[in-house]
Amino acid sequence: MNRENKLLFVYNPRSGKGQIKNKLSEILNIFAGAGYEITVRPTQCTKDAYETIRTTGVNYGIIVSSGGDGTLNESFQGIMELPLEKRPYFGYIPTGSTNDFASTLSISKNPVTAAKGIVKGKKFWCDVGKASTGYFAYVAAFGAFTNVAYATPQETKNALGHLAYILEGLKSLTTLESYPVRVQYVDEFGEKKQFEDEFIYGMISNTESVGGMNLLKKSEIDLQDGMFEALLVRNPENPIELQQTINALVTKDFSSDRFYFFRTNAVQFEGESDISWTLDGEYGGTVKSMQIDNIAKAICMRYKPIRRSILLNKDEFEE
Repeated sequence: MNRENKLLFVYNPRSGKGQIKNKLSEILNIFAGAGYEITVRPTQCTKDAYETIRTTGVNYGIIVSSGGDGTLNESFQGIMELPLEKRPYFGYIPTGSTNDFASTLSISKNPVTAAKGIVKGKKFWCDVGKASTGYFAYVAAFGAFTNVAYATPQETKNALGHLAYILEGLKSLTTLESYPVRVQYVDEFGEKKQFEDEFIYGMISNTESVGGMNLLKKSEIDLQDGMFEALLVRNPENPIELQQTINALVTKDFSSDRFYFFRTNAVQFEGESDISWTLDGEYGGTVKSMQIDNIAKAICMRYKPIRRSILLNKDEFEE
């Protein structure tokens, strides 16, 4: 059997209350019914999905991963280390607590429906982020709340779901830290720009939702245009400015001087000291300088959106 008919299924058995376990038989039957020879790998530890895909991925025509944002990130990391001409298709079955990437793409959160979408869906090429410390699927961030995902125990995530992120995030409100940063970037018109300021939060993203919260408008997002959306939140110096910042985040109005908002395919952050980053909600290293580039249309996904989405008005799907 040639590699096009071989499928690697990597799943995190602990993700999202372990719901995938009760659906394994149905999912595998869907893949087998589509003519695939299946290899199954339940992840055993952190980086297991990454290592499995990095070392064996070229042997398969499609890789399907199931889990939360951590499993998704490891999958993207592993696939991006494969030669471009040998990268398999990618399918995703979301079973995590927030599933931001899946929400943006309108991937079903029902594992069986998502599996059917992979074998019956079309191809969609999506951009991938390349940071100094690794690749990411949809967001690289620093500052307030960004440690919530990797600081929250898996048991708490499973028990409380998205509420776990909210509770953990509230704890950091009392310890907001500002970061003096110089930002250099290339804007959407190809012009080089730079500025310096103090920020409590910064993100480079390709998603509508971050941490389960819709921070950006759908009209601003295109997962295959070679561009990221960048949002940086200035340090509020008093309670009034803090409230103004919160109000703007709720209304998604980033036109005030409390924010820097721009689109870019290449950006560099230079801090006065080391800054901790997250990639797709997972720990992404602590560095003084971070370079982030958009690798346009780097991974080809197979899936079927469950509802009208930001993608369906555009001729972005292929048979």
